[in-house]
Amino acid sequence: MLIDFPGTYSLYPTSQDERIVLQTFINPNDPNYPDAVVYVADVNRLEKHLLLFTQIKDLGLPTILALNMADQAEKEGLEIDTDYLATQLEVPVVEISGRTGHGIEALKREMQTVLLTTSKKEITKTTFYPLSKDEQQIASKISEIVPVNTAFQAILIAHHYKRLPFLHEMQQETIEEILNKNKFVSLQQQVEETMIRFDTFTPIVRKAFKKAKQSKPSLTGKMDAILTHRVAGPLIFIGLMVFVFQAIFAWATYPMDWIESIFTEAGGWVKYVLGSGWLSSLIADGILAGLGGVLVFIPQIAILFLLISLLEEVGYMARAAFIFDHIMQFFGMNGRSVVALISGGACAIPAIMSTRTIGNWKERLITIMVTPMISCSARIPVYIVLVGFVVPAEALGGWGQGLAMMGLYLLGIIGVLLSAFIFKYILKSKEHSFLMLELPEYRAPMMRNVGLTVWEKVKSFVIEAGKIIIVISIILWALSSFAPPGQMEKAEATAKATALEQELDDTATQDLIAAQKIEASYAGILGKAIEPAIKPLGFDWKIGIALITSFAAREVFVGTMATIYSIGSVDDEFSIRERMAKERNPATGKPVYTLATALSLLVFYVFAMQCMSTLAVVKRETNSWKWPIIQFTFMSALAYLSSLLVYQIFA
Repeated sequence: MLIDFPGTYSLYPTSQDERIVLQTFINPNDPNYPDAVVYVADVNRLEKHLLLFTQIKDLGLPTILALNMADQAEKEGLEIDTDYLATQLEVPVVEISGRTGHGIEALKREMQTVLLTTSKKEITKTTFYPLSKDEQQIASKISEIVPVNTAFQAILIAHHYKRLPFLHEMQQETIEEILNKNKFVSLQQQVEETMIRFDTFTPIVRKAFKKAKQSKPSLTGKMDAILTHRVAGPLIFIGLMVFVFQAIFAWATYPMDWIESIFTEAGGWVKYVLGSGWLSSLIADGILAGLGGVLVFIPQIAILFLLISLLEEVGYMARAAFIFDHIMQFFGMNGRSVVALISGGACAIPAIMSTRTIGNWKERLITIMVTPMISCSARIPVYIVLVGFVVPAEALGGWGQGLAMMGLYLLGIIGVLLSAFIFKYILKSKEHSFLMLELPEYRAPMMRNVGLTVWEKVKSFVIEAGKIIIVISIILWALSSFAPPGQMEKAEATAKATALEQELDDTATQDLIAAQKIEASYAGILGKAIEPAIKPLGFDWKIGIALITSFAAREVFVGTMATIYSIGSVDDEFSIRERMAKERNPATGKPVYTLATALSLLVFYVFAMQCMSTLAVVKRETNSWKWPIIQFTFMSALAYLSSLLVYQIFA
């Protein structure tokens, strides 16, 4: 079994990810304790990557050093004497390239050799950090309390014993007595150890690099002079984001129309084959309408992930974190928060999990609390439907809708920054942090990686959203198709009488009957119950039903509207956007989705915390229900008040 550990630089952790690695390597009885280690280091930055390598080597684990990005090193004219490195470090050294596959077979052969010829009992001596006499004495006493493989492992326990879950209370107390008796100062020892290790392996690395041919000026240096410039850098970033959001609209028109036509034809075919009845209505008006209302947005989501993945592959996203670090510090976060916030544009769940790399508790918690305000892919279906009511497709030479989409993301970012600024003064902490970020070389994107990322993200969206939508569509169909005894008949009779009085034609009569029946249904009763609370926002009872169902997941809003309007209309030739555009207020006869209502809904979905899965992850990451409850409360209040303000201004 192969285990891929998170990116780590030292066994003295400053983040959650590094603590995971430490707790595995420090405990020989851990079920994931490795038989051998393949340590992958960037050959272009080898000196920076060897601190953790030497620590692992001093744990007595059989280790292979894999020098990655060998193809990039060759392009830059760098040559390394792997034989010399292998001799000095006393480990097999293999040059590889994860991009081209170079050296992978050689690495596999070395792995087989190490596993066949090395026993876990064959422990090497500590070579990169010779312990002092005091440390040897401490290690000896700790080894009598806790089983260890090497003296260095015992010293690591001395540094971290208060945070090691496998130690029971009595062991921790005994270790504390040993350390106090020997006047052990953890921070001082860590600094001394780190300096000694660098003094040991730095000369080895520098001697291993042969005098290379004269290389050309660094392309990365030239590009960074522009892309990370204090003024030009942020402007370029904003320009790239505008391009991304415009592409979501401009490139996806035809595939969206194609998907809509498939679901429309499928619904008509089901009704033709099964005839009229509850089963055909369930499948066509419930399941297919709900799924079609959301899956039609697959092209936009694929385009978003495609462009973001390309930026990640070429090495630009790390620069974004660097560019905005000083801004993040002002708002109580740091540059690593930018990575989480950008990831939140895809999904808040992995974005919140990525905050484990933030070592400062306060900055990490603030980032967790505000990340769901970043517009994720689940909001895209809602935005795309509603932006069409606000901005015509031809506005600003065809760029209007893309700029409107960018505006919604900027609104979310403004909400993030203002909320973070408030949390900065509410949460108290004496910790200080600094951004340490390794900027990768710019390189051509590996399209296989980009394709896999897009495929995985789209598949995840379809499966996760699809499961919820099917369940909710069936429930909604049932709620919209049935009513308390006698109410459906009464609604139909009332509608026919009204139609006769107003001399409506057959089509208008059937539409009126359908509208009256869905209003009399259980779904209509539920929507009417909450309508007084949401009416000041410009929302009717149908929108209210969608707000309730979308608390499971935001994208369900569109599927809900598709289901409601499919049941509530006899005309099946229109897409969900066209059905919503045709909706009229029965009291005034005016369109339901006016500029004020559409803007109000958009603002509500920018700020509202409508994702139960995200709340569950926040609970897990904070180990408390306190923070997700606070998060849900403040985001819901912000969404309601902002939506109320917008509607009252534009109504």
